[in-house]
Amino acid sequence: MVSIRLMRMGAKKRPFYRVIVTDSRSPRESKYKESLGYYNPLKEPAEIKIDLDRLSYWLERGAQASETVQSLIKQVAKRSHHSNNIKT
Repeated sequence: MVSIRLMRMGAKKRPFYRVIVTDSRSPRESKYKESLGYYNPLKEPAEIKIDLDRLSYWLERGAQASETVQSLIKQVAKRSHHSNNIKT
């Protein structure tokens, strides 16, 4: 089963995460199929970048997003929707 989840990067007490597509049975810091973006919780507000086109590609093919990634997707969608409303 393919899952979309976070992979921890960064130094001790300085977390930085990549949003990755990987086999659900593989360890957190193992090889992955594709990187979809990143999440930096240390910036204010938290910096989130996710390639929504590639995300939808993987979701259509049965990949399951973790709960944390689902909440990040909602935040990105809300921000992009909000920025689209401002531009028009």
